[in-house]
Amino acid sequence: MAEKRRLRVGLVGTGFMGRTHANAYGQVSKFFDSAIAVELTAVCSRNAGKTRRFAEQWGFASHESDWRKLVARDDIDLIDIATPNDTHAEIAIAAAQTGKIVACEKPLGRTFEESHRMADAVKKAGVANMVWYNYRRVPAIALAKQLIDEGFLGRVFHYRSKFLQDWTISQDVPQGGAGTWRLDKSVAGSGVTGDLLAHCIDAAQWLNGSIREVSGMTETFIRERAHVATGKPQPVTIDDASAFLARFENGSLATFEATRYARGHKALFTLEINGERGSIAWDLHDLHRLQLFDHGGKGALRGWRSIHVTDGDHPYMKAWWVPGLQIGYEHTFIHQVADFLKGLESGKTLVPDFETALKTDAVVDAVLRSAQTRQWEPVPG
Repeated sequence: MAEKRRLRVGLVGTGFMGRTHANAYGQVSKFFDSAIAVELTAVCSRNAGKTRRFAEQWGFASHESDWRKLVARDDIDLIDIATPNDTHAEIAIAAAQTGKIVACEKPLGRTFEESHRMADAVKKAGVANMVWYNYRRVPAIALAKQLIDEGFLGRVFHYRSKFLQDWTISQDVPQGGAGTWRLDKSVAGSGVTGDLLAHCIDAAQWLNGSIREVSGMTETFIRERAHVATGKPQPVTIDDASAFLARFENGSLATFEATRYARGHKALFTLEINGERGSIAWDLHDLHRLQLFDHGGKGALRGWRSIHVTDGDHPYMKAWWVPGLQIGYEHTFIHQVADFLKGLESGKTLVPDFETALKTDAVVDAVLRSAQTRQWEPVPG
């Protein structure tokens, strides 16, 4: 039996996303066949004690407290960035310049310009790359993509999506630091537009094509919060809520909404697409079900139906359990690694790569610009 090619992973970040990535790398070979063997070579974060414990828990062979040392190591093939947004560009560009494969959490950078530099860097270096827009790997969404590509909807008229949370409503929630850096613009770049709506936008452009222009509005409901670093009140400059209208290149219209001020919602991500022949709807809180309406057939029997996406002929599900037994959020990351390994084997680009993610950041940039100008704004090409 031929020895497998090795993919030696260096993970930067030991927070929530670091855990999802580590789990994916550790689990993928147990369920998906590949000619590439993933090795958890090293993990890195600034807290040496926490990093050592993380390495032991998740099976990494070594650990570092300086990402520059990790990038410089010659026993690592892939640098995976699971850190706050303000570090993405510097780490990704440095890793690409050493010839390493680069994986990065979304969004790429804090601004469209920063993201552009990252995309240019991996292109110039000629290295494989990917961005963790994991919701593409939900089997129900992957099935929706198949149906759309097969013409199930026909001409598309409408697309609508939202992502609702409620965790920042209290005035007492600070900004900055390990837990609340998403409220600090200098670290995050933007609020819900770049954080939550980015997921909605990526899924939309994958399912329905490019967005041509947008008209957006944003709001910051609590305009001053204590900063973790100083304990002193500082202005809040990220957006707490964001909504925009959009026109796709295919002529369809869209509405998008995201907020962290929707009481009762922790992570309500939904999408619906309406076409001439039918409609498709999906809800993260019921992620293994795809709702379909087919306008064909007898009128008296028309109605919405729920597809339980757990069967062996559904995307990814052959690798898991018997039909009827569902999977969860963490599996979407495993699917992304499995697809990425296939891409490395075949030499084909896995989407979303940096170039694809840059197109999402272009829409984010246009939405934020429109909120300032109060005009329709074109999406940069």
